[in-house]
Amino acid sequence: MEVLKEKVKFQKYPGYKDSGVEWLGEAPEHWEIKRLGSLLNPISKKNRPDLPLLSITREKGVIARNIEDEEENHNYIPDDLSGYKVLREGQFGMNKMKAWQGSYGISKYTGIVSPAYYVFDFFYEVDPNFFNIAIRSKKYVSFFGSASDGVRIGQWDLSKSRMKSIPFLLPPKQEQIAIAGFLDEKCVKIDAAIAQKQKLIEHLKERKQIIIQNAVTKGLDPDVKMKDSGVEWIGEIPEHWDCIRIKHLSKKITDGEHISPEFTNDGMPFLSAKDIRDGYIKFPNNKFVSYRDGKKFRQRCNPEKGDLLLVSRGATIGRISQVDTDKEFCLLGSVILIKTNHKIANDFIVVAMANDKLKEEFLNTSHHSAQQAIYIVKAAEVYIPAPPLLEQNEIVSYLEIERKKIDNAIQLHQQQIEKLKEYKSSLIDAAVTGKIKVS
Repeated sequence: MEVLKEKVKFQKYPGYKDSGVEWLGEAPEHWEIKRLGSLLNPISKKNRPDLPLLSITREKGVIARNIEDEEENHNYIPDDLSGYKVLREGQFGMNKMKAWQGSYGISKYTGIVSPAYYVFDFFYEVDPNFFNIAIRSKKYVSFFGSASDGVRIGQWDLSKSRMKSIPFLLPPKQEQIAIAGFLDEKCVKIDAAIAQKQKLIEHLKERKQIIIQNAVTKGLDPDVKMKDSGVEWIGEIPEHWDCIRIKHLSKKITDGEHISPEFTNDGMPFLSAKDIRDGYIKFPNNKFVSYRDGKKFRQRCNPEKGDLLLVSRGATIGRISQVDTDKEFCLLGSVILIKTNHKIANDFIVVAMANDKLKEEFLNTSHHSAQQAIYIVKAAEVYIPAPPLLEQNEIVSYLEIERKKIDNAIQLHQQQIEKLKEYKSSLIDAAVTGKIKVS
């Protein structure tokens, strides 16, 4: 990683003093140690419903709110926006309920924010770019967390008095500008390196999909004679292969319970969609039903070793796993149970379902539904390539090796991304607290 190779040993300042704040440690002796209350002037201007809506997020600070994006807008927006606060470009805005996450920052926009948010002007001569980088650094965000309180995480609140007492290290104005410029330059390089790694990961994922698609639809022999499968997503298949509906490859297709059972502290495990992972099952340690109820539930839906479990709705819809235990358990209705017959190897179906095109076929069964879900009757009609069993096993073995190679490469890039993020965070922390001299 070129960015990490460029790391140099930065100089220290000539002299340091005790900041008087344990989490800040020593500070350059010519830096001031201020409290946010002496830097920030709270303001509250309203009655500007004509201005655009702004959001304050953990990831990006203050952003323009896209009111058309349903994913972005979970909070209720009233018809009357006259009570919303004006947040102008260059001012500091904060979501006090999520300050512990870092949901605050200097605004690059002029608009309006929730009346529950804090808005501040500066009392003191501060470079907004430096302040934004420093206050959003890991070092300061962590302290905002310790300064917030509440009943539980997610409902913590930061009072204005506590916020005003938070210490802030302030270099001279020209040094603020120099530090911000240095960090902007370095962070651009680091972010570019991260983006390049993420792009490589996407290419590897695409490559994996191509390998899976080719293997499960064309086989491993490049010289085999082909025929039209008659199924659009499959295309051509080897002449000696079949193309069969799921229902003709299965002895039984059903799903779990559609009622909320009475849970117990012990008994028979009761699995839901979130317990079905990629390739394995994670048994919950807090979700059980009595053995009497469990036996009753298993009369209709009785998962056994070797069976397939397919998530039919929710965030992980389309995820599939094979039962690898003799333990008895029950299923919620969000999981489909497939008991295959002798014509198909379960391992082959699992690797075939790692193919996005086949997964999309299952998802297409719910296009006319209000909520995306895989329905048993329609899913049973989905076609799947069916090579001879010997070839199925060869394909599974081949894909196990090829997927592992790619997954290892993806993991390596992900680890490098984490190292780059850690380096960026530590570089920012060190620069804004004076642990290194950058100008």
